[in-house]
Amino acid sequence: MKTIKTLLAAASLMCATAGACADPIDPATDDLIRDLMAEHNVPGLAYVLIEDGEVKVQKTYGYAKVEEGLELNKDTVMYAASLTKLVFAVYVLQLVDEGALDLDVPIGTYLKKPLPEYTGDGGSILENYTDLKGDPRWQKLTLRMLLSHTTGLPNYRFFSPEGTFDRGRKLQFFFDPDERYGYSGEGYYIAQLVVEEATGRETASELQRRFFDPLDMTRTSLTWRDDFMPNYTHGYSAEGENLRHNMQSNARAAGSMDTTPNDLAAWVAALMGGQLLSDAAFAELVGSGFPITSRHQFPTLDATSYGPNREIDLSAGVGTVNWKGPQGRGFVKGGHNEKTDNLMVCLLERNRCVLLMSNAAKGDLIFPQIFEKALGPTGLPWSWEYASLRSK
Repeated sequence: MKTIKTLLAAASLMCATAGACADPIDPATDDLIRDLMAEHNVPGLAYVLIEDGEVKVQKTYGYAKVEEGLELNKDTVMYAASLTKLVFAVYVLQLVDEGALDLDVPIGTYLKKPLPEYTGDGGSILENYTDLKGDPRWQKLTLRMLLSHTTGLPNYRFFSPEGTFDRGRKLQFFFDPDERYGYSGEGYYIAQLVVEEATGRETASELQRRFFDPLDMTRTSLTWRDDFMPNYTHGYSAEGENLRHNMQSNARAAGSMDTTPNDLAAWVAALMGGQLLSDAAFAELVGSGFPITSRHQFPTLDATSYGPNREIDLSAGVGTVNWKGPQGRGFVKGGHNEKTDNLMVCLLERNRCVLLMSNAAKGDLIFPQIFEKALGPTGLPWSWEYASLRSK
């Protein structure tokens, strides 16, 4: 198997071959990315800089599939993971703008029957809410709670508070809704159900109609498409094992989107350029929201508090996490799993964002340095975003 270090120089693609860019990447940032990727044996990385609603720099490095020598480029399909949540949250805020939804009414207002009566008839346990029968707390849930991770539900029902996996675990509340922040993909599954029941429209088709088609995001979808072949990534564990690519068959607002660096850059540019949301809706997305007191984002159910969060006003907006740093307010959204690491960081007063996408679970090793070099001091609490950095 070829090593990343020996292949990296040949595989780094300049804007001339990866797609048109307004500007070349800053040489110091470019050197840092190359050095970090080589040091930590990172297979592939996409870097995008968006400023004032325009894609200013776009560059890809390394490999989509190391074993095949397939270079990563701007049109390579990559797994977006939980960046899907951000796209879905913006869709919901559009519906709020249109008067079709209210963030703060109980979800029972929109459901056709009580939540515990949804049994996952489509064949997926993830849409089965019978476990919540007898617990009236589901009636307190609102779309704001679901989208800002204040539901009291776990990230996924299969995981215990200690992080062990059990396919037979029941869905349950671990704290009362609106009590504290606790990242929850389960909340987004419920939000998708609520929105589809309220509108009578499937999420995948609406994202296609509202975002992917108008923005010419031709290689983006909530489910796998055969035309994504052969230019797509394999995902690699932190140990370098090839874990392949999840070819999703079900549209999940919590994290099933496949996209490319070029497509996602166009969407972020439209968002930051004011094309997708009203000022009021954008403020819901990125403004100071529910205070986050936890010392770290994952594990999600650890209630250990951390006082310094108050100093930076770390809080949950509708779909993002926000804070106040040395350059003013910023927001962040990531998408991580055992073989993927994506992160977007935006500084609002500068209207500047950097998006990093990687096909390896090594963001904690390289992302903080790249963001701080590209954007300057952000004040983002990196040890909150990446629990592995707490002791560093």
